Amino acid sequence: MNQKLNQQVTNLEISGIRQFFNRVQQYPEAVQLTLGQPDFPTPEHIKTAAAEAIVNNETTYTANAGTIELRKAASAWAEKRYNLTYMADSEIIVTVGASQAIDVTMRTILEPGDEVIVPAPAYPAYEPIIKQCGAEVIFVDTRKSGFKLTKEQLLKHITKKTKAVMLPYPSNPTGVVLSEYELRELHSVLEQEEVFVVADEIYSELRYNGKHESIASLPNMKEKTIVINGLSKSHSMTGWRIGFLFAHESVARHLLKVHQYNVSCASSISQAAALAALTSGLTDPVNMRTIYNRRRVWLVKQLQDASIPAVVPEGAFYIFPDISKSGLSSYEFSLKLLSEEKLAVVPGNAFSSFGEGYIRLSYAYSMSELEEAVKRLIRFWRKIGGES
Repeated sequence: MNQKLNQQVTNLEISGIRQFFNRVQQYPEAVQLTLGQPDFPTPEHIKTAAAEAIVNNETTYTANAGTIELRKAASAWAEKRYNLTYMADSEIIVTVGASQAIDVTMRTILEPGDEVIVPAPAYPAYEPIIKQCGAEVIFVDTRKSGFKLTKEQLLKHITKKTKAVMLPYPSNPTGVVLSEYELRELHSVLEQEEVFVVADEIYSELRYNGKHESIASLPNMKEKTIVINGLSKSHSMTGWRIGFLFAHESVARHLLKVHQYNVSCASSISQAAALAALTSGLTDPVNMRTIYNRRRVWLVKQLQDASIPAVVPEGAFYIFPDISKSGLSSYEFSLKLLSEEKLAVVPGNAFSSFGEGYIRLSYAYSMSELEEAVKRLIRFWRKIGGES
């Protein structure tokens, strides 16, 4: 019966991150820097709110878009933090994590033959979701522009088939962010084009220098921008699966239809937890961000001292070292590192072919784990002759 299956699905491959993570399970003694999983527990007051919701029997369906209380809190949060104005009753949808938000967005806006511009290296989930919609991914090689999409690159790749442009900043896997000038350069092009902008801002609370700015806050952009955010990274709530879609009412009402037939609504208990996160937990990300920043600064210095090239990340909790001097492919490098030093990282080609020659390190791990990991990485780097 395989020939009867959807060919768009049969042609898909499991995420490169998960493929390598599954391989790592054969090395239970390995130190891991693979997953983007915060090492902090969910704050206690958030867990308490969820427990109270269970005791109070808040276990039924909610409105498809989410409880109005949570949407009001999300509206206030977006306005306070990012100068974004979205109406709680018609322009905000609570999703099952940012992943479902991405899926709903693409299935709402894309048709067969459309093109989506994606800066690469890129988060692995974008391409398969876009392809399932019958659309084409147009990767933009950003390796020579500091992993940032530029105005010139955008102008070069926009065509009559372009339906959307992805703006995934702060970036997974590189940790780069867009400066105010860089964002406005892109805005000068995008406000003139009849294309959607999909702003994946799940790491917006993890910016280390300056405050995150959303392109949706700039003139003439709200109507064409779909903002994706959530609480997984900011509040260490990956397993709670709460994301948000922010979009102009004219678009949001169609996003809601796809969301409704997909999952009905997000978990009522998780929504109760999310309400606590966005009311009494607005400062929860501050301490986490401070600790991530210490790790970031330390890790950058270790790599620099070992002559392992890497663009300095300014957001998220990843760094993307260049290992091309090793003469190994990113997969070969990662596999040898795993087998010889028992250190697990993610090969760069998991983030498209434009990630070849790099590896991704996550510093969402304790300092003791990072210190041991870096010791093993540097020892391997010197052994294979990567050091200048």
